[in-house]
Amino acid sequence: MSKPVLMVGLGELLWDLLPSSRVLGGAPANFAYMANALGDCGVVASRLGRDALGREACEVLKRLGVNITYIQQDDVHETGVAGVSLDLEGLPTFTIKEPVAWDFLEQSPKWKELAELADVICFGTLAQRSPMSSSTIERFLSETRKTALRIYDVNLRQSFYSVEILERSFRRADIAKLTSEELFRVSPLFGFHETDEVVLANRLLRQFALRLVCITRGAHGSLLVSEGETVEHGGFAVDVVDTVGAGDAFTACLAHYFVRGHTLEEVSEAANRFASWVTTHVGATPLLDPADLQKLLGRLPEKVAAADVAKDLSSRSDQDDGEIGR
Repeated sequence: MSKPVLMVGLGELLWDLLPSSRVLGGAPANFAYMANALGDCGVVASRLGRDALGREACEVLKRLGVNITYIQQDDVHETGVAGVSLDLEGLPTFTIKEPVAWDFLEQSPKWKELAELADVICFGTLAQRSPMSSSTIERFLSETRKTALRIYDVNLRQSFYSVEILERSFRRADIAKLTSEELFRVSPLFGFHETDEVVLANRLLRQFALRLVCITRGAHGSLLVSEGETVEHGGFAVDVVDTVGAGDAFTACLAHYFVRGHTLEEVSEAANRFASWVTTHVGATPLLDPADLQKLLGRLPEKVAAADVAKDLSSRSDQDDGEIGR
């Protein structure tokens, strides 16, 4: 597969209130932005309040080149925000407001169409904290094509998760991505008490019939486990500014190379390299010149083709069902 693919970030969209600035974030939006940066067509499927922060969010996404056709507007609930504090190593801690617009995701004819068109869907745990959004995400995933790649980025935040949500999400996924810390928080909930990451990853792989389990280890790289193959990467030594968005960059890069049939060694190398680059910048959506990207990762699909995919999506949009049009 050489042409750009349609990658959907499904779930929360919010403002990260960093110590020094306000930055648009949420894993699905970060994933969509990074998919675009890699030459694919990234789309955010989320919900914003019809307020000043919601309007600003749309303007920011437009400037970043992210498709906003499938962002819903909420007349009652406000746009989401999250307070972010960074420790001495640049690792973030989040305080996430509730309830907000993305707690009320609705499946619509436009979203059904998007689900049927998507090549890759990345979803997480946080947006499933409310029954309404949880039900919508499950329905969205059920309406995707069998050939679509479903990535569950576990992404635990505060206490916004349960065994039921975790189990249902793992079973809906083809790929599960967790941090090392999350692996050891989640595994005991399913009765897995081993202390070895490879053993635990294999247990998750078999328990939920996954194609791949990915464990990210921060500055220490990653672990990829599929049926019969284990790939470890030690990471790259870089001057870390902050780590916000690095995991989302890793996931987008993993998806970009995985759907194109690259080996796990190649996927691991590229994803670690890309995520490490993001940690050397402030925020989750640093600008990346195409020439620099080619130096970083090698040859990628032409941007113009991705633009054609986005144009086709916009031409399909219906302006009357609550989503934001181009």
